[in-house]
Amino acid sequence: MSGRVVVGVDGSEESVAAVDWAADEAASRGAELRLVNASLWQEHPVVVAVQPARDVLAERAQDLLGAMTERARSRRSTLTTSTEEIEDAPGTVLLSASAHADLVVLGSHGFSVGTGFTAGSVGQAVAAESDCPVVLVRESTPGEDGPVVVGLDILSPGEELLDFAFAFAARHSVPVRVVHTWHLGPLHPHGGSTGEQAGMAALSEAVRSFRERFPEVKVELVATAGRAAGHLIQAATGSTMVVVGRRRRHELRGHMGAVTHAVIHHAAGPVAVVPHT
Repeated sequence: MSGRVVVGVDGSEESVAAVDWAADEAASRGAELRLVNASLWQEHPVVVAVQPARDVLAERAQDLLGAMTERARSRRSTLTTSTEEIEDAPGTVLLSASAHADLVVLGSHGFSVGTGFTAGSVGQAVAAESDCPVVLVRESTPGEDGPVVVGLDILSPGEELLDFAFAFAARHSVPVRVVHTWHLGPLHPHGGSTGEQAGMAALSEAVRSFRERFPEVKVELVATAGRAAGHLIQAATGSTMVVVGRRRRHELRGHMGAVTHAVIHHAAGPVAVVPHT
């Protein structure tokens, strides 16, 4: 066994999709799947006339974790699983779990207000502060065989993004599409072949060592003018996953760039947010 994949479980349909996705990914890695539930799951607490007793809530949590564990094992019979139920806020629980995980997986509503482990504020906070990569999974995530799409800034490539993308692609036998964009300014209104040639040369150099490490992975390089978020969101259709980055720097902890923020809200399939230097 190698490593651990943590998945947030809160009973929503999005978190069920996350359990399915995480079970497949843990199996592909030969990793343990750890299913985590936090009892203080609501982002916006609601006042109710009668609050269930703590032991009732604990029993519900255990029933939920048991059902999701059985679901994961029925999907991947050789999977090693463990569970954890903590009386705390989900963001706190998952950020703590990320320190001992290789990957955290969450359900995601996309562009909407979410609760529990789904991306509203909790999902965004975990993706912005996690010590390891975070994958956000939609309820309707299809089983695509398309490429892993990774957005790359050639001025600061972030080898962690490429490492994550190529390793995932190798395990799942899918290609990698590396996308670099540049913004058309007043001095370069048409972009021209010069910008594309420079971008393709920089991309080729950025992926050279990964091509050598993962010779079985087919690679497509895309250098084009325009806004990165738009290109990545469009490329997400039919893809297996979109990989975007988030700076590890302490002063930026808890914040994501505009491109990453847009992609996690609008991309149609799974989105991986990978911390990098």
